[in-house]
Amino acid sequence: MKELTYPFDSEYILKKSKKIRRQLLESRTDFLSKKIAVLGGSTTHDIIRVLEIFLLDQGIRPEFYESEYAQYWQDVMFDNPELVEFAPDLIYIHTSNRNIVSYPDVSDSAERIEEMLEEQYEHFRVMWEKIADRYHCPVIQNNFEFPFYRVLGNQEAVYLQGRISFLNRMNERFYRYAREHAGFYINDINYMAAAYGIDRFSDPFYWHMYKYAMCMQAIPEFAYNLSNIIKAVFGRNRKSLVLDLDNTLWGGIVGDDGVENLEIGQETSMGQVYAEFQSYVKAQKEIGVMLNVNSKNEYDNAVAGLEHPDGILKPEDFIVIKANWEPKSRNMAAIADEMNILPESLVFVDDNPAEREIVAAQVKGVAVPAIGTPEQYIRILDHSGFFEVTQLSDDDRKRNKMYKANIARKQQQQNFGDYREYLLSLEMKGTVRPFEPMYMARIAQLTNKSNQFNLTTRRCTQNDIEGFAADDTYVTRYGKLEDKFGDNGVVSAVIGRVVSMDPGVAGQCCQAVAEAGEAQQTGAEEGGTWQRSVCTGKAVLQIELWLMSCRVLKRDMEYAMLDSVVEACRDRGIDTMIGHYYPTAKNAMVKEFYGTMGFTKIHEDEAGNSVWRFDIPECYEKKNTVIDVLQ
Repeated sequence: MKELTYPFDSEYILKKSKKIRRQLLESRTDFLSKKIAVLGGSTTHDIIRVLEIFLLDQGIRPEFYESEYAQYWQDVMFDNPELVEFAPDLIYIHTSNRNIVSYPDVSDSAERIEEMLEEQYEHFRVMWEKIADRYHCPVIQNNFEFPFYRVLGNQEAVYLQGRISFLNRMNERFYRYAREHAGFYINDINYMAAAYGIDRFSDPFYWHMYKYAMCMQAIPEFAYNLSNIIKAVFGRNRKSLVLDLDNTLWGGIVGDDGVENLEIGQETSMGQVYAEFQSYVKAQKEIGVMLNVNSKNEYDNAVAGLEHPDGILKPEDFIVIKANWEPKSRNMAAIADEMNILPESLVFVDDNPAEREIVAAQVKGVAVPAIGTPEQYIRILDHSGFFEVTQLSDDDRKRNKMYKANIARKQQQQNFGDYREYLLSLEMKGTVRPFEPMYMARIAQLTNKSNQFNLTTRRCTQNDIEGFAADDTYVTRYGKLEDKFGDNGVVSAVIGRVVSMDPGVAGQCCQAVAEAGEAQQTGAEEGGTWQRSVCTGKAVLQIELWLMSCRVLKRDMEYAMLDSVVEACRDRGIDTMIGHYYPTAKNAMVKEFYGTMGFTKIHEDEAGNSVWRFDIPECYEKKNTVIDVLQ
């Protein structure tokens, strides 16, 4: 929604939140439903009110649990029955410097201050550990913002007795805990307060009158920043920047002014602005954001501009360069198609408001921020949080290289008339193994990012993945794939649960699988003929999740995964697998996937939810014949 695109009008959002909420709920039906517990050390009602509309805009429909005022610690430590029953998918702890119990006095010794730090840190640490043991869900925790006054003036951060010094040291303990614990994230309220302006953000009137940790006007920006962490945790990040060139990456028009007259580099103040922006974009590439070009230009002129000696970005930094005279909306669709990603993954950056308007209107799902003047480009993109980092893996850092290799594969495919010969020419090597510690984070990330090739759209935290790996009632497999063009990393995951299919149990099992996915119906409650058809009296494998990255589609990786799962079943004496498909707005491409893998459809309801059965033959022949698999 345009009204919720950064930079937005906070006053308008506060006044019109109910209207905005209603419009968002009417605009779509494919929401990802999540339960979010907000445990506050201050008043949180208006934060929740505004947070909801930002999450709805990002495709997440939240259900909230809100603690009583300042009961955040008690709710967790004393097992509040309402919180336990709520069973949150994520817990957000909204504390601030107002929740520091005591600060050092100027007379306190270094030893006493250290004791105070440990006492107050332990207050939080034991709560986080209790959440991990009890709820097994991601946690977002505020750090501490600086106070709005300084008793020690400019030495407040220097002397151990200073409040800023004390809060800095507390924050560092929080950061260390976050580095050492997967699924624990910091909401940087300290940065938010500084960016907003500490004097305004921490206006004491709102604390003493309403027990708000911040002024009312700051709540929309605060809630928006928080929503970016939540949508990233649940896999709703964008993936790619699509950039215009003229007056976006440099000053001037390369076709008219010539390369030598472009403003880029240190010679002029505006040249420095554009160089700084290119450096920012380059840094985005280093964290895994994929870069593409969409420019109305002659291709040779565009490349010449990117080869400017003072430019930071070079042609090789981009995956797809669309420099032509086609409508930019058409180029956007072509870029998404060539990269095999959805338009919802793209962010279009263009200085021209008319071009932005056309793309926003004609390419549904693309983010099109109003980037302002060149001096504002970085701030607006950065505060928009399109690519919020919750974890940074090797696969993230290599993503641009992986997608460029995919383009090379497509080009090589054109040289082959026989598709199998093409696959063999790739010299593919795969690894298919049970979930292993070094890949737990990446597997969890994959479950939250994969939308098109995801049969049940189940989302998992790293804690979930670790739990499945440690549970003998589950069969887990991850798949890695590399070829002569490069390493694709972890690209596929399967989770199956070993269950009894005695009569009367089948429906419960399948209903549980449905609830574990997106709470979609599978027909389990009907208790019809399809249930009886799988009641073998033996254990079977219920496939609860099967997904694959779209960058390895049609590479036969799915067959390698099936072969490994079949082998695991036979090792356990299991001869039947049951698969489920739950349709969404994005995964229609795998509607008949199980059929292509040799499964038989045994039930489909009116909504398109289907159940499939595979009886493993005694003489099972491996389906993968083109990937050299290490198991």
